[in-house]
Amino acid sequence: MSPPNQNEQIIPVQDQIDIKKLAEAGYYLDFPKTTYPELKAFKHEDVGHRTDSKKSSLYENATKVFNLTSNIGTEIEGIQLSKLTNQQKDDLALLIAERGVVFFRDQDINPYQGLELGSSHYGPLHVHNVAGHPPNLPEILPIYFGKDVPGTPFERNFTTQLRASDGWHSDVSYELQPPGFTFLKIDTIPGEAGGDTLWTSGYTAYDCLSPEIKKTLEGLEAVHSGKEHADGAVASGKTSRRQNNTHTHPIVRTHPVTGWKSLYVQPGFTRSIVGLSRHESNTLLQFLYDHIAGGYDFQVRFRWTENAVAVWDNRVTSHAAIFDYLDEGKRHGWRVTTQAERPYFDPKSKSRKEELQQKKTEAEQKTA
Repeated sequence: MSPPNQNEQIIPVQDQIDIKKLAEAGYYLDFPKTTYPELKAFKHEDVGHRTDSKKSSLYENATKVFNLTSNIGTEIEGIQLSKLTNQQKDDLALLIAERGVVFFRDQDINPYQGLELGSSHYGPLHVHNVAGHPPNLPEILPIYFGKDVPGTPFERNFTTQLRASDGWHSDVSYELQPPGFTFLKIDTIPGEAGGDTLWTSGYTAYDCLSPEIKKTLEGLEAVHSGKEHADGAVASGKTSRRQNNTHTHPIVRTHPVTGWKSLYVQPGFTRSIVGLSRHESNTLLQFLYDHIAGGYDFQVRFRWTENAVAVWDNRVTSHAAIFDYLDEGKRHGWRVTTQAERPYFDPKSKSRKEELQQKKTEAEQKTA
C-alpha cells in the first residue's frame, strides 16, 4: 500500500476533523497496523530556484519582517499561510533556505490546508515510520505531550531521562531523501511559559569550525538511523511502517538553492562515521554534538503562542524541543513534512560566510 496522496482526497469542510478539539477531549492518536512500501527515489525540484531574490511578494505584503538573531530565525507579521499566492510560496522557500526557520503568529491554517500547501508546492509528504496520527490523516504528525499521554518506557525516556541537548535532531534524517521543509503549528500551550523550541544553523555551525576541521569533515559520510525508533515502537506493540530506516549522508552537505555548505549531523539520528574506527567516530561525533549544543551564537529559541507556526529547512537546521512543562499542562499541535533531494556535497560550493563576505566586498568596490 502506498501512502495516500492528499491531493486526490478532497475532504468537504463539514467532514474535516478538528484535531485541537480532539486533543481537548483527550489523547486521540491512532496507531494502525498499516505498512507501506519503502520510499522510492525521485527527482526533487526545489521551488526556491524560481523565486524573486528580493522576496518582494512577502516583504511588500507583510506588516513587519524582522530577524530574531543574526544567523538564524526570521519572524513575519501580517501574512496568513492559508492565503499565500504561488509567488509568495516560492519566495518563502528561499527565505526559509537562507534563514533556516521562519515564524508566523496568529495563523488560521488548519491541517487540511497544511497538507495541501505542502504537497501542492514543496514536495511529497512524509508519513512517519512509527508515530501516531489523527484518524485517516497519516501525513499529519501530531505534537501531543501532557499528563494524559499513555507513555511507554521508551517514550518516557525520550522526554524525561535525556539531557535536552540529546534531543537535537533534523526530522527523520535517516530516510534516503530526508525532509526539506517542516510546517509546525502549535495550537495549545501548557501555560504562561514552557515548551519552547530551539533551532541551530547548520550553515554557521560549519562556518565556526577551523579550516583544518572543515577539510577533515568534507567528503566524510555518516550513517543515520531510525532503528531505535522502530524497535521502541515494536516493543510497545506498535507497527514499524517501513523496514529500511538506515541511510548514509555527507557530514557536510550543500543546499541546492543557496549553494551554501551546512553541517549535517545531530545526536538524534546520526550514529557513526563511515571509514573510521568506533573510537574515532564516537570522538569526532561527540565533538560535533558539543559544538552544536554549545553554539549559542548560531541558535534561536522560540517562545510559542497559540496558533503560531514555525517553518524550517531540515537540510540546514537541527532543532530541540524543551520538555519543561510536563507537570504543568498539555502542549499540542500538528506537523506536515515534505521530502526533498538526497543529501549531497559539492566541493565547489561556498559557505554562507564566504558568499556574504564576497557580496559585501563587491558592493564596496562598486561604491568606491
